[in-house]
Amino acid sequence: MVTAVAMLYPRPMEIDIPKVRIASVEDIRPAAIHFRDKVRELVGLRIAATDNIAARLPMRDAEGELLATTVFGWSEEADCWWADPRFALRTPLAEACRIESQPFWANRDGAWDLAGRRILEGFDFSYFGKTISHAASIVVPVHLPFSRIGLAAFSRIDDRRADLSEELRLHGPALYLMSHFFIGDYARLALTAKKWLPDPVALTQLEVACLRWISRGKTDDEVAIIMGRARPTIRFHLQNASLKLGAVNRTQAVFRAAQLGFLTAPTGSQVGEWSAG
Repeated sequence: MVTAVAMLYPRPMEIDIPKVRIASVEDIRPAAIHFRDKVRELVGLRIAATDNIAARLPMRDAEGELLATTVFGWSEEADCWWADPRFALRTPLAEACRIESQPFWANRDGAWDLAGRRILEGFDFSYFGKTISHAASIVVPVHLPFSRIGLAAFSRIDDRRADLSEELRLHGPALYLMSHFFIGDYARLALTAKKWLPDPVALTQLEVACLRWISRGKTDDEVAIIMGRARPTIRFHLQNASLKLGAVNRTQAVFRAAQLGFLTAPTGSQVGEWSAG
């Protein structure tokens, strides 16, 4: 049991987390260099990282230099994945990060998690070795505030091996920690610099309930029936929620509420039900 647990966590002194932390723009490049060097030392892989799969804004250092080319070793002529406007829409690894939160590895035959279980069986990863040169990648999804999704992908520098199960098993937790601290700090710095941080919002239980039903396509009348309230009451709570969220209409209110975590996907069965006979 002790051995099994120990294998799930980085070994002592395997990583030095403070060296991948970013407190100011001047820290970006040194943190990226340490991240690169430690990944090469542990698994011999090359890093591809983004703090937002939906934006064409590559990660840069304080001087505006691309981390992808000047630190992580990608070629601006041949490997310009960060400039692809359809990256988040057509890349299976980016798509997978929308629904997966734990590290996994993938090749053209599929994807597997840290425990070796097959996952993401509905995804087509046949582009490995075709539209991209390397045969496999380890992927760490990084879910950030305001519904942003970052990712760190680690691929073979020599482009030969198509099985990264052992690298993930041995070093997945270390890659997970470094990716989350590096990308999370970078994203926080970017949000703060651009003043994108919203004012604190406190919605009432009824306001959240109304928004939740609206997000599921219900009309005011339907929400009123479901909640056992008068239609004007439902509209009152929706208007209050919109004002608090700084939204100009209920569509934007639903979007902002979802960004802030008030509205989430259905969780299905409760934990107690999973183990029930």
